[in-house]
Parts: sequence; C-alpha cells; structure tokens
Amino acid sequence: MKTRIGVLGPEGTYSEKAALIWSEGMPAVSLSYFKDFDGVLHAVEKGELDYGIVPLENSLEGAVTVVNDLLLRLNVVIVGEVNVPVRHCLVGRGDGEIKVVLSHPQALAQCRQFIREHYPEAEIRTTGSTSHAARLAQEFGEMAAIADAGAAERYGLRVLARDIQDVKENVTRFIVAGRHVPPATGKDKTSIIIHLARDRPGALYSILQEFAQRSINLTRIESRPSRRGLGDYYFYIDLEGHQDNSEVMEALERIRSKAGMVKVLGSYPREG
Repeated sequence: MKTRIGVLGPEGTYSEKAALIWSEGMPAVSLSYFKDFDGVLHAVEKGELDYGIVPLENSLEGAVTVVNDLLLRLNVVIVGEVNVPVRHCLVGRGDGEIKVVLSHPQALAQCRQFIREHYPEAEIRTTGSTSHAARLAQEFGEMAAIADAGAAERYGLRVLARDIQDVKENVTRFIVAGRHVPPATGKDKTSIIIHLARDRPGALYSILQEFAQRSINLTRIESRPSRRGLGDYYFYIDLEGHQDNSEVMEALERIRSKAGMVKVLGSYPREG
C-alpha cells in the first residue's frame, strides 16, 4: 500500500520538494495536491492522508501564521520536520515587458527588495502557491512569477532571474503532520502550545523556568494572538527532547499546573 502524503499544489511547489526530500527511500509514495494548507491538514485529521507536509516558518519572514493557527485547532500531531533551502527565481515567457509579478504572499515578501529595485511599477498579485503563479504566467507574456527553477521547467517558462530573495540564505522549515507520535530516537524535538491562565508579572518566566531548571533547550518561542483581546497570546514553543523523556515529562506536568492550557503538538526526530 502506498504512503499517502498531501502537499500544497499544483505540482512544482516547495511543499512538494519538502515531501520528496522527507519521503526519499520510502518504497511507495503517492502525493496528493491541495489548494491550501487547510485542506492538507484537514485531510490528515480525517484519515484521508497518512501525512501532510506544510511550511511552519521561514528564516526571512518568520512564522507561517495560518499553519500555526491550524495546529492549535486540529487534532493532528507533528511527526517530522524538513528544512528546505529556498532559491526564488523570476520566471515567465520572456517575450514582453513585465507588468505583473505574481506569487504566494510568502514568496513575494521574501523578494521585496528585488521587486522594488527592478519592477517598481509592476502590479503585484498574490496566488495560492508559487507553482500556481508559474502556471498562470504561461498565459500572458506581461506576467512573471516568483517560483522555483523546477517550476519554470515544469511549466515551460524561462528563468529570467535567479536567487532573487532578499537574503541568499533563505530556508523554510516544513513540518510533517500525522496522527501518531513516533517513538523517541534520542535526537528529538517536542512542540507545544501554551496559554497562560491569567497574565501576571513573571507568568511566562515561571513557565520557562521549568525548562531551564532541567537543562532543556528551547529552540523556538513564538507568540500568536488568542483573539480574545489585546495582550492575550498563545505561546508556541519548540524544545529539545521527546515527550516520553522523564525530564520533559516532568517539566510538562509542572507547566500544566501553572498554565491555563497546554497542547502537545508532537515529538519527532529533529533535523540537523
């Protein structure tokens, strides 16, 4: 039976590239393409997919907020991660003046400087994915897309400019969503979401102290508005170690007694 993996479509997205990297060596894989991240993760939750691979954060633009919000709401767990170097290209038919530049909002944000310097008068349009932008750029010579070089080849376009991201070292961290937590490997990461019962001086410090006292290294702390009012946040935390590890387990138990809500998003082998 094939392993069913969902990614953002159409073919040629960075999500597809992440899936191919993560699934390398698997005997039989079937990729399914979705129009948005919601569709991918909902399909995992409903058991229609074995795994879904979506971007969580980018080294230039930070968190992919829609994915963070979905992880809070949905009943899925993180079972893996893969870091993908992002090398954006400007692609198009190359047979006319470029009047429209289109791509996924994250890609456009990562290439602000290039667009401002080279196409200050161009209309900027957002699309559902970088490969969707490339597919649209097939239709009109005045359109150019920001996408991967592989997407240009796939859709019969020319690469008009390479490495156009604002910073050359541009990396997107993708997570693999599933329904079952994998066993500890000894080189793991655990992701959690915390909501404080009530804000008070030292409340967040008290939470973080539980990790520090046990020498548990935190690799990411991100805040997201709870939508309950200004100043009320969820905190997304990544830490080294597996939730079945005694030190991590003890820290989580102590934190549950202090916080209003603790959701463990999963434990999984960490990359790098």
